[in-house]
Amino acid sequence: MSEPIISVSGLRGIVGDSLTPLIASQYVAAFASGLPQGGSIVVTRDGRVSGPMLAGVICSTLQACGFDVLYADVAATPTTGVLVRQLKAVAGIQISASHNPPPYNGIKLFSADGRVISAIAGQRVIDDYRAERANFCGVDQLGKLSDVKDTMTAHLQRVLNTVNRERIRKCNFRVVLDSNHGAGSVLGGGLLEELGCQVEILGGTPDGLFAHPPEPTASNLQSVAEKARSIGADVVFCQDPDADRLAVIDENGTYIGEEYTLALTLDHALSQIDASGRSVVTNCSSSRMSADIAKRHGAKYQMSAVGEANVTQKMLDTNAVYGGEGNGGPIDPRVGYVRDSFAAMAQILDSMSASGKRVSELVAGLPRYEIHKTTLPLPQQFVPALLDQLAVEFSDAKADRQDGLRLDWPNRWLLVRPSNTEPIVRAIAEANDLADAQNLCERTAEIARALAK
Repeated sequence: MSEPIISVSGLRGIVGDSLTPLIASQYVAAFASGLPQGGSIVVTRDGRVSGPMLAGVICSTLQACGFDVLYADVAATPTTGVLVRQLKAVAGIQISASHNPPPYNGIKLFSADGRVISAIAGQRVIDDYRAERANFCGVDQLGKLSDVKDTMTAHLQRVLNTVNRERIRKCNFRVVLDSNHGAGSVLGGGLLEELGCQVEILGGTPDGLFAHPPEPTASNLQSVAEKARSIGADVVFCQDPDADRLAVIDENGTYIGEEYTLALTLDHALSQIDASGRSVVTNCSSSRMSADIAKRHGAKYQMSAVGEANVTQKMLDTNAVYGGEGNGGPIDPRVGYVRDSFAAMAQILDSMSASGKRVSELVAGLPRYEIHKTTLPLPQQFVPALLDQLAVEFSDAKADRQDGLRLDWPNRWLLVRPSNTEPIVRAIAEANDLADAQNLCERTAEIARALAK
């Protein structure tokens, strides 16, 4: 059996191999050992086939640790965050492997404030899991299990409160929602109908039987784009299985890329408020579009380390009005401190209704950059030398080492960061011209190959 992939925000692995009922129970027991006693914990899952099995194990483990369980069954990851706050739970657990293939599942951990647990708290869970720490209780202290009857209303209202719903309703947009048999359709269909859209849902049954590979990339969404063109949709929204990320296809059937999801929503959100002097936060691997948009609206742009937990922590520290990650994950504090595909859908429709523009026209009004990503094999012991050599070679750039090494120039940037689980480094570069971005990654690869000889 192999080891699960563990990060500060959760765990994922192949069911029956790196993720077994025993591993799930031990991990959840370790999480519970650090929580205040006497509270309740929200448990949800995406639509994966293995979800009910893992939910049974996790709920039982939490009860055995003395916690009442509020089980909401199939719900999106951002919905989990809303429920934790609404129900005043001490924590939340979402059972999901995000965009990983069907054999995978995972466990994502939430704090009492409805966001993915902080890096500090996540490291404590990892340490407790490895130490096999658990606080099981006697029969007279076992927790109770109850079902959450209304799992959607609170989240729906929070999203609707960020837009002009009547203006959107008057447009009668024709929308395709590709939930791909994940958790997104549970709230997504109702949200779009509430906004007066003519909706066609693809993969609306949350059973985990994905109609195409679950990561919402251009290559995986070709059939969806063809469907959109055939019916003349105004916009196509494509969710990942736990619906915290959104990709968009425009009215021409053109995939516009997950980086543009955040850019579109950020530009619209900042246009609706007085953003002058307020903070906007994205992670250091996200497109420079967000920095340009923040500047356009007089907001202060700030970068965090990669990872939702790092973005939300910096958002809280700086009282940010908006944030997110360039993987299709905007974070609107008015809804919650979780990446949210539903807020993204509503706010893109709101932008269309306010401007009278089609999606392609909104995209054309955004800053334009080309981004290139690559993965390089490199044993961990050579990573410091790689970063140091890059910093010397590109000494004309502004260097930031909060997460690997990011080098910034006025018209391009390069981020090189090691994997925490594999002997590889990831290089991401963005520039006005794709060839410039590719050259930065290739030079990084050359240095890495020389070091590994």
